[in-house]
Amino acid sequence: MPIKIPAQLPAYDVLRHEGVMVMDEDAAARQDIRPLRIGLLNLMPKKIQTENQFARLIGATPLQIELSLIRMSEHQTKNTAAEHMESFYRPFEEVRDEKFDGLIITGAPIEHLEFHDVTYWDELVQVIDWTQSNVHSTFGVCWGGMAMISHFHGVKKHMLTEKAFGCFRHANLQPASPYLRGFSDDCVIPVSRWTEMRQDEIDNVSALTTLLGSDEVGPCLVEDAAHRALYIFNHFEYDSDTLKQEYDRDVASGSPIEVPHNYYPENDPARMPLNRWRSHAHLLYGNWINQIYQTTPFDLDTIGT
Repeated sequence: MPIKIPAQLPAYDVLRHEGVMVMDEDAAARQDIRPLRIGLLNLMPKKIQTENQFARLIGATPLQIELSLIRMSEHQTKNTAAEHMESFYRPFEEVRDEKFDGLIITGAPIEHLEFHDVTYWDELVQVIDWTQSNVHSTFGVCWGGMAMISHFHGVKKHMLTEKAFGCFRHANLQPASPYLRGFSDDCVIPVSRWTEMRQDEIDNVSALTTLLGSDEVGPCLVEDAAHRALYIFNHFEYDSDTLKQEYDRDVASGSPIEVPHNYYPENDPARMPLNRWRSHAHLLYGNWINQIYQTTPFDLDTIGT
């Protein structure tokens, strides 16, 4: 089954050329089936790149997905054309009364700020609380996951002395978890952050279960069953060259940056990086979509009740 997105959205042609099944509004209307409603609260500055990354993953399942793009109501992006935002995004205020089977809250390049110093923090807290009444399952990614785990459980984020940057092996800590169905005993995941969550502090919260973790860069994927949420602090959704783009940008600007760990062949930035995480990325997001499908009510209005 395909992912349902507007035919004019740039991701439509990108995914179609990659072989991902996509469907526009007219074709979807002819199918007698309720698609899963998945919202993407996109906090990243490169909106279109992020849309492509997440649409690629959630569009690879056998289920019909209706993707809704959401933005913060007051915050105005400076890196994506206003026409694109106006055409494809709705502010949170407009979707507040709607129900969603799933919601992804992305990361944001504002790790250095305390949560309460973020200009849209108060509204994001409203979104996080709103998920408990209007969303069946929420997936917080990187800073988005840190914001959720902090708000719900008081688990703090900590600044690192050096950026965690590269591809790191993570252990499968809960092989029986339905979210890790098909996972190997370990897997490689891209990491790019200046902050960390600490395993001992997560362990102090009995409601939280760490599913993936690394001795080098700490906990990665955490389940919060009571809040019907997953928090992932690293980036399965990254394209093959996303870390390269970040590295090249910092080199060009003269910013201090190390070559991303275990990313380039023989650690040589002149060579093209290899993607060693794509299959596990599709497994994780496919398992998440499958769990939503298995457990969400058919009547959208009963979500959260």
